[in-house]
Amino acid sequence: MRRLILMRHAKSSWDDPALDDFERPLKNRGLRDAPMMGRWLAEQDLKPEKVLCSPALRARMTCELALDALGAAPPVEHIEQLYTFGSPRPLIDAIRKAGGAAETLMLVGHNEALHDLALLLARDGEKKPLKRLRKKFPTAAVAAFELDIDGWEQLSPAATGTLTHYIRPKDLRKNKNG
Repeated sequence: MRRLILMRHAKSSWDDPALDDFERPLKNRGLRDAPMMGRWLAEQDLKPEKVLCSPALRARMTCELALDALGAAPPVEHIEQLYTFGSPRPLIDAIRKAGGAAETLMLVGHNEALHDLALLLARDGEKKPLKRLRKKFPTAAVAAFELDIDGWEQLSPAATGTLTHYIRPKDLRKNKNG
């Protein structure tokens, strides 16, 4: 059994239209949401043993802020093929190659690839979180899965997964204010 935590990068800034997409930083909302999601991960005892992260600035910033708030310092590997937006296949390949011995692995990346991977893995789980996940995977959202595999090299599009957690920043803001 393995646990995979997927986190989409937090809200990025479009203030400088001349800035290359790869170099876009987080905007203020992203700077608030990433640590909030890290604290939520800590409350849920979802502490990764290893993190695979897109090398794009907004993903690196999200990862650093979330892990600082989580109070964990697992090894982080920045993998070029995680800077992808289409097929989830590069994500699966990266996990298979770089997951190592970690029982709990976290991936910080981009949509649509991240959402598509979550949809592939979400074979089971509570109805309401599954329905919300199927609809959208917004910035800084987190989905956690238990996978019926013995090692990351066994991960495939056919892997059976159970969605154990799905949370969006607005869910936490609503709970805090409501």
